[in-house]
Amino acid sequence: MTRVAAVDCGTNSIRLLVADCDPATGDLVELDRRMTIVRLGQGVDKTGRLAPEALERTFAACREYAAVIKELGAERVRFVATSASRDAENRADFVQGVLDILGVEPEVISGDQEAEFSFTGATKELTAHDHLERPFLVVDIGGGSTEFVVGEEHVRAARSVDVGCVRMTERHLVVDGVVSDPPTEAQVAAVRADIEAALDLAAETVPLAEARTLVGLAGSVTTVAGIALGLPEYLSSEIHHSRISYEQVREISERMLTTTHAERAAIPVMHPGRVDVIGAGALVLLAIMERIGASEVIVSEHDILDGIAWSAA
Repeated sequence: MTRVAAVDCGTNSIRLLVADCDPATGDLVELDRRMTIVRLGQGVDKTGRLAPEALERTFAACREYAAVIKELGAERVRFVATSASRDAENRADFVQGVLDILGVEPEVISGDQEAEFSFTGATKELTAHDHLERPFLVVDIGGGSTEFVVGEEHVRAARSVDVGCVRMTERHLVVDGVVSDPPTEAQVAAVRADIEAALDLAAETVPLAEARTLVGLAGSVTTVAGIALGLPEYLSSEIHHSRISYEQVREISERMLTTTHAERAAIPVMHPGRVDVIGAGALVLLAIMERIGASEVIVSEHDILDGIAWSAA
């Protein structure tokens, strides 16, 4: 077993996994998994730069993670950064800050690399279940982008498109610096139009229509699952590999887009950092299910983070 630490820094959150991995058997023993909402992508869509306060929130989380990695004695550390830092003019400030704190340089990966890691992390366990129809379509709905990957045991086609819960919220659901509470029908329609255009783009590369099993990753999907399951708090063990029907996703999507901030914040599984962006995230999932005719989505808590850990091992 090799003890590794994997860090995934996205547009909305930064996450850490420390695990013992055995590539020969496919066993991954989780020692520590945590997530911090840092909103690194705050304002990037408009300014093209990472905000100073967003960088400081991210560096504070990195300092916490560095202490955990040291305490658990990880032999290898891999830090992967996604959409927000890929787009920013001042990403050199981000790279240097991470290097100073964690001693490793963040790898600002492409959308295709991101998709590869997500697919590996999401399907490594599921490939053991022969009753699941292939190919899998893995969708990773992030803050700034969504990755689509089709494959059986390995990736056959992948595409990253620039629709995510933070990007769609900032682009269409914010008026004068304030998130609409709740958004208007016109605002929701604008989000939907962007998502549909992105699905058209994804379909040019990824054979969406061939998908037989839909696997959903990341916070928007897991939050929808937690709501659908009626959990009293966020319970990863209950959410992992749960199956959520199209009807449940449609009902929750409509609910998230027609309720107030206070009403969404009162939902037991809702992380405070997702309250304002869950509506857009749920709508992305709904649109994908409608596009491919999926009757359900299998929700995975194992995603790009686990894929990064496997690559480090």
